[in-house]
Amino acid sequence: MAEPGFLGVSASLTGRRWAGPALEVDRAAEAMAQAGGLPRALCQVLARQGVAAEETAGYLAPRLADLLPDPRRLRDMAKAAARFLQAVERRERIAIFADYDVDGGSSAALLLVWLRGMGMGATLYIPDRIDEGYGPNVEAMAGLAAAHDLIVCVDCGTLSHEPIAAAKGADVIVLDHHLGGETLPDALAVVNPNRQDEDGTLGHLCAAGVVFLMLVEARRQLREAGRPTGPDLMGLLDLVALATVADVAPLVGVNRALVRQGLAVMARRERPGLVALADVARMDTAPTPYHLGFLLGPRVNAGGRIGKADLGARLLATDQVAEAQALALRLDQLNTERREIEEQVRLAALAQAEERGLDAPLVWAAGQGWHPGVVGIVAARLKEATNRPAVVIGVENGIGKGSGRSVSGVDLGSAVHRLADEGLALKGGGHRMAAGLTVAEDRIEAAMARLSELLARQGAGTGGAADLHLDGMLMPGAATPELIAQLEQAGPFGAGAPAPRFALPALRVNFARKVGEKHLKLSLADDHGQKLDAIAFGAFDGAIGPRLTDHGGARFHVAGRLEINSWGGRNAVQLRLEDAAPA
Repeated sequence: MAEPGFLGVSASLTGRRWAGPALEVDRAAEAMAQAGGLPRALCQVLARQGVAAEETAGYLAPRLADLLPDPRRLRDMAKAAARFLQAVERRERIAIFADYDVDGGSSAALLLVWLRGMGMGATLYIPDRIDEGYGPNVEAMAGLAAAHDLIVCVDCGTLSHEPIAAAKGADVIVLDHHLGGETLPDALAVVNPNRQDEDGTLGHLCAAGVVFLMLVEARRQLREAGRPTGPDLMGLLDLVALATVADVAPLVGVNRALVRQGLAVMARRERPGLVALADVARMDTAPTPYHLGFLLGPRVNAGGRIGKADLGARLLATDQVAEAQALALRLDQLNTERREIEEQVRLAALAQAEERGLDAPLVWAAGQGWHPGVVGIVAARLKEATNRPAVVIGVENGIGKGSGRSVSGVDLGSAVHRLADEGLALKGGGHRMAAGLTVAEDRIEAAMARLSELLARQGAGTGGAADLHLDGMLMPGAATPELIAQLEQAGPFGAGAPAPRFALPALRVNFARKVGEKHLKLSLADDHGQKLDAIAFGAFDGAIGPRLTDHGGARFHVAGRLEINSWGGRNAVQLRLEDAAPA
């Protein structure tokens, strides 16, 4: 028998069970509130994040200097930085080979901007997603090696044994974070927190985080040699923050400090590429993880998905305003095209997956001509809709190129890696939450059956709709601007650190009106006359909109996230309502 839900909600209007904080979290929050005089709601969030009472001051004001790890904790780091600096000192020819996503583009931009500050340039090479696929290939690496002394592979390369071996005459450095195999390629240095011989404590870093640590190590080596230490590294954290959020790296530990500081750097609007991108995306407030993940990231990605692969990296690296504006406009146009293509593939993939069944350990779909640039996004949509790992494959000329997204607690990357080791996939790899694979068309069914089996062993497919996790209960009168400001101090929020979500019990609906085609604007109140405005986006796509509009005087428990709504020159507290249930 299932446990009763928080406030007794076992099946909300969206069909979800509400899950409140665990007993130990509740107790820790109570003790923290009593000891530190902090609001109980804030303590609930801190306790959920595992923050001890004596750590609250440092957690609410994190210092990068306190959290940044020694770069030399990663194998090959000192060697990589030394060879990189040698190339700079000798004015050698440097090539940067990067992945075509936001993490790869940001990683490449970090190096290009830093090198420009040292009076150096570098060749940027980003493979075409369709013609070349992910990561280094033999032809590209051989060509780069013939014209360069050093090749730096960022956000790729850990599994590229043959392509790196083809880079004859040039040294190769790999700065990556994808899951490593039992053996490493024959590169001068492979810096990767997810190498099998690493302890995994820095495994949450994205590639840009690894690149940043190499620049920190380079700065230390320059300082120890008594030489100028190069460009200001703190000013590069906007790029690290963008990559960390867009790559859905967990916002814990040093990642949280990197993103927090990076958002502050981005708010200064000093990088032409990010300024131009924010303007075409019509960002009119200070940047947040939401903006990075849903406005800026998809536009940077659009070039690699359906356009020219290097557009995003060039935008992030440029110091020319006119070039930045032109690139941002092109990426914005490509992003619009990408959304249209994505919707076509999403509908076809969902129909196929529904026919196959949505209750298996793995939800998957494959189709002829599906654009490889959108299969990852569609996989994410299927994962969100089913609470199961999902893989979507586009087939062309007998070869399927697919992308997968996973759910919490299920390591998709290792399962796909094993699929490749067993020969069912031509190649495959990734990390816990995302992976890519290439598979022969006539082996797709067998490969997906085996992948489903591997994921089932990890517990995939055992749950229904995902529970709605709540940090606790709140009354409308406690929802103040001051509380929201305090909650924001516990952020930034994102992957691995969900934004605070509270339930407000037994509220009546003062008024409800439809906004646009599917949104709902509300005014809610409790028995003491305390009111709270709310907005429910997409409410009329499901039961929330009709039920709360035709409420008939009934009371509802509501759940969502608090925010400040700035409109018409005034700021007011608003609940972004995500779910509701009859009280």
